[in-house]
Amino acid sequence: MSNQFNALTPKEESIIVKKGTELPLLGEYYRNKRPGVYLCKRCGAELYHSEDKFDSSCGWPSFDDELPGAVKRQKDADGSRTEIICANCGAHLGHVFTGEKLTPKDTRHCVNSLSMKFISADFEREEENYAVFGGGCFWCFDSFFSQIKGIKEVTAGYAGGQSLNPTYHNLDDHAEVTKIIFDPEVVDFEQLLKVFFTSHNPTTLNCQGHDVGRQYRSIILYATLKQKTQAEVIIKQLNKEKIFKAPIVTEIKPLMNFYPAEDYHQDYYQKNPSAGYCQLVINPKLAKFRKTFQSLLKVTE
Repeated sequence: MSNQFNALTPKEESIIVKKGTELPLLGEYYRNKRPGVYLCKRCGAELYHSEDKFDSSCGWPSFDDELPGAVKRQKDADGSRTEIICANCGAHLGHVFTGEKLTPKDTRHCVNSLSMKFISADFEREEENYAVFGGGCFWCFDSFFSQIKGIKEVTAGYAGGQSLNPTYHNLDDHAEVTKIIFDPEVVDFEQLLKVFFTSHNPTTLNCQGHDVGRQYRSIILYATLKQKTQAEVIIKQLNKEKIFKAPIVTEIKPLMNFYPAEDYHQDYYQKNPSAGYCQLVINPKLAKFRKTFQSLLKVTE
């Protein structure tokens, strides 16, 4: 069992730890019909697939099956109902009922929305497409990705750790990351992955050059299952073709939360082009980057 759990809000703790129940009909995922997977809010383990979700009209998200080995059953203290908990971390999910004959499987997992995090199969047409990457100082990544055609917005921030509301001086296990909002009609996620893997060293664990520490680790935080698959495929391909001299150590994990960094970190290179770090680190990297990815760059005079 993992001991690395995500920090919980008071409302989440009242459900997940203290075994409470959220109000019916109001849960975020009660009426969610999108394809995807539901994760444990506390540890990120996959629990349920959307194909097993059904409308039971009970007021809470209902599933007639769980992913293999994902959920454990145990009797409530009074023995009246069967509680379901995350098999990985023991988080309270809700209760399971049988004999109602609502589906052919005759099972209903009644789950609190606050116990789960939903990852969609892909973005829907009207949604804003985004990607979250980390690979060293976010000042560098911000400057790289802001050069790409089709990038609508770049935000420096923190993600990948367990604590709530991290800051630059109190990161816990979060990484410095960049959130990129992009136009998929101009640049797609696969192209962004290529930029990601060639704008830092994905084979060095917890460091990039002189920047050393867990906050500088190489990490992809996927927002959709399609992003996860694409990241796994490209890493397998790069390792197979031995593009790098050592195996890739990039971490791939679901994006549970993204916290924007302090204002002075945003657009740092554009605001401080003469700063020492910009002159010694970002400028040389950016020059090499522009030459490598000329076809993806903005057209400038």
